[in-house]
Amino acid sequence: MRARDLAEPYPFVTTDDDALDAARMLAQHSLPALLVLDSDGQPYAIVPGSQLIRQVLPTYIAEDHLLAPFVGERHAAEFVERLAGLTVAEWAPRRLYPPPVVGPDVHAMEVAALMARTHSPLVAVIQRDGDDVILLGTVTAARFMQHFLGAAA
Repeated sequence: MRARDLAEPYPFVTTDDDALDAARMLAQHSLPALLVLDSDGQPYAIVPGSQLIRQVLPTYIAEDHLLAPFVGERHAAEFVERLAGLTVAEWAPRRLYPPPVVGPDVHAMEVAALMARTHSPLVAVIQRDGDDVILLGTVTAARFMQHFLGAAA
């Protein structure tokens, strides 16, 4: 099985999109990660939801989780305020979350190894056409498990 056979469509945002809208999309679709494309439609970042939360969590809570029970829900508005006015590129900078990508002919086990190595719940499958890069879809951890559990049955 090749990456192209496992790839499926996945919702995405662009680097110029509003960060709050991207957060809403992540929540509404129960996505494990945010797929971010640049203005040319090329993978820019793949950011696990847990890391998106980390980007807006007050630093003092991220660094000392024992403070979290004392902060509680009263600071929930602060979470939203931290996203206000940010673009997706500002919220999820590429340098922190380079996208794991593979070509369409990569074997499924290579995709799994990349997913495990990068701690990413999805891998972008791309096709190069000269200087252009075309996103064919993504392989999610769920899709990968469906394939291998089905193959084992």
